[in-house]
Amino acid sequence: MRGQNERIRTFGLGFLITVLGFLVAYQFVEPAPPSTIRLATGSALGAYQLFGESYRKILARQGVTLELVPSEGSVANLRSLKDEATGIQVAFVQGGTAPAVDPSGLTALGSLFLEPLWVFMREGEQVDRLSRLKGRRLAVGAEGSGTRIVAFRLLDENGIGADEAEMLPLAGPEAHVALQSGEIDAALVVASPRAPLIEAMLKDESLRLMTFEQAEAYALRTRYLSPVRLPRGVVDLGADLPPADVTLVAPAAMMVARDDLHPALVSLLLQTARQVHGPGDLFETPGTFPSARFAEFPLSDEAERFLRSGPPLLQQYLPFWAANLVDRLKVMLIPVVTLLIPLSKILPPVYRWRVTSRISRWYRDLLAIETQAAEATDPQALKDMLTRLKAIDDEVKRLPVPLSYADAAYSLRMHIRLVRDIVDRQGKGEGE
Repeated sequence: MRGQNERIRTFGLGFLITVLGFLVAYQFVEPAPPSTIRLATGSALGAYQLFGESYRKILARQGVTLELVPSEGSVANLRSLKDEATGIQVAFVQGGTAPAVDPSGLTALGSLFLEPLWVFMREGEQVDRLSRLKGRRLAVGAEGSGTRIVAFRLLDENGIGADEAEMLPLAGPEAHVALQSGEIDAALVVASPRAPLIEAMLKDESLRLMTFEQAEAYALRTRYLSPVRLPRGVVDLGADLPPADVTLVAPAAMMVARDDLHPALVSLLLQTARQVHGPGDLFETPGTFPSARFAEFPLSDEAERFLRSGPPLLQQYLPFWAANLVDRLKVMLIPVVTLLIPLSKILPPVYRWRVTSRISRWYRDLLAIETQAAEATDPQALKDMLTRLKAIDDEVKRLPVPLSYADAAYSLRMHIRLVRDIVDRQGKGEGE
């Protein structure tokens, strides 16, 4: 039993040191990412909501719940991000709206897709420049929407201020109906071509879409805009819609987050964005988005790494929860490197030294017993010596000895028998 205790004492100490090292290292393990994300989208009938639904389904497969929060638009989304009480962590934000809020505390995860400025008028109107909308009744988007910010800015650049046109806060189906009925002369809408409203208005034969003849000039003067072309017939080949190529200007939609968003979620959201937006659309070639281009907020470090090098290695081969667990616990390698490796080299020699020292102590006991036996005459004392020798022999038998020291153990047992013979002879009066 003493031999087993010796092993426990030696290696148990190493185990306790290692456990202590793990406990200390665990204090530096990052907290697990939340399993729920709140994403501000936009109108319940808009493209942001549609894309949000796609994100929600993909993230659900990774065990992450995405809560979609409809809003009045991009400006409202930015304000929600700034207000911690809303719980909004991420939002879709239209390009051109960044100046509407203080950017501190916000970070961009990348741009996602192009969403043009569509200017719809009733059929028969021959307006081909925004400057010719002076004096007209215009739907410029709801309060808090990105459309309103962009519309006001571009109209202002064309010399149309609040006094030169009647700018009405109409958006969505309400603006469509108002345009059909003649209550307004034009509707300005910034949206993806996948938005149900845009699809409906493009197929409405009572409306026509204005082409931006000065699209290149807009792009040069306003850096968040890009000229894009809607080819003839792309909406409906059979109906030949549109009946001619249409040139538009388009800001890029971005994903913006609070700067305290968990780093693991940044990579996960961008992987989701790559699945949703990577195949491209009417105005983007495959692989264009997500992108660092057009981002109007500083990119987070994690987003910059992802857009430059792709997802982390672990997330390429493991489910999100497993990759994140391994990544969080990598700090636990510190005890392995700093403790387990040195201990694995130190403890065996320590154990062998302790075994050797015990064998040496037993030899000292044997020498003492042999010396006492040579002078002993009391039978009881000699009997006690035999009992002690048997106890030593039993201890040696139970002692796990490294193979390299097996010869020492066997030599000790032979010497125990030798001393026992000496004691026996002394008890029989046959001592030397």
